[in-house]
Amino acid sequence: MANTRVVFETTLGNITIELDDVKAPATAKNFADYVRSGFYDGTIFHRIIPGFVVQGGGMQSGMKEKKGTAPIRNEATNGLKNLRGSLSMARTNDPHSASSQFFINLSNNAALDHKAPTGAGWGYAVFGNVVEGMEVVDAMAKVPTGSAGYHDDVPKTDIVVTKATIAE
Repeated sequence: MANTRVVFETTLGNITIELDDVKAPATAKNFADYVRSGFYDGTIFHRIIPGFVVQGGGMQSGMKEKKGTAPIRNEATNGLKNLRGSLSMARTNDPHSASSQFFINLSNNAALDHKAPTGAGWGYAVFGNVVEGMEVVDAMAKVPTGSAGYHDDVPKTDIVVTKATIAE
């Protein structure tokens, strides 16, 4: 069985992501369920740190939070690494707090990998990779950012996910 592929249509172009349904089954299913429900449609990439990550999946225009479903268990112990182009779950300081927010690594970020089952060592669960459209992700990293309320690194021009679909 082939891995699930997701297409994000954004205001900067399309990004195709292949999920790792084998090594990150719960995380891949969680993400695909959000896509199927239409949750990501109309969300923005709300945090961009050049050379590090682009983050999305939880905010709408104007930095209005879009609440996801219950958090999932962190699958960062799956052996997948936070390398350039990999897709990982964003979370709070609680290692098992990931819900809908995700990020795409702009570079190899070994500091985000699982090291130990401790608060600081849990890492961030990788569950897929960009297979087409990394140039779109790189273009996101060039968008000017600033502060919006309590949030930093917010693009001054919204980068909207107009539609997210499962590629058949």
